Parts: sequence; structure tokens; C-alpha cells
Amino acid sequence: MKAVWNDTIIAESDDTVVVEGNHYFPIGSVKPGLLKPSARTSVCPWKGTATYFTIQAGGAENPDAMWQYESPKEAAANIKGRVAFWKGVTVA
Repeated sequence: MKAVWNDTIIAESDDTVVVEGNHYFPIGSVKPGLLKPSARTSVCPWKGTATYFTIQAGGAENPDAMWQYESPKEAAANIKGRVAFWKGVTVA
């Protein structure tokens, strides 16, 4: 699987976990230098608190387009150490 935005591969892995239709990539599969932390967070009742990152690629920014659950709840333990994408990032 590849996560692509602005003609740039953001992450690539053959080890993704699908939860609620989103592919969660290992954090180590994200290409270095493409992310900056965001102040945004959200809360899922069964996964926990998500933190977001802005993708910087090809001279543009995609705010809050990647997220992770740093300390997921027990029901979502399989996504610990993984990230997912949205906001125009193509995952295929």
C-alpha cells in the first residue's frame, strides 16, 4: 500500500491494518521530513485521542492530513505505532 499526496509518496508498506476503512501504516514507513506536528486532536470513544500532523510535500501543505493514536485504548491496540491519512491523500 502507498499513501500519496501532491505526487509524493508519504508512506509505503505491505503491513497495514484496516480499521473503519482506513489503512493504518507503521509509523516507520512514513518518509522522513514530510511531516510537522499539528495542535489538532480528536477523541474516539473506543480508540482514544488522536493527534494530527500536517503533510509538507511538493512545496505545499495539507493541514492535519495524517493522524495517529499514540496511546490507543485496549480495543484499538492493533493500531498502536501506526498512522492513517485523509484530506486528499490517496491510499492504494
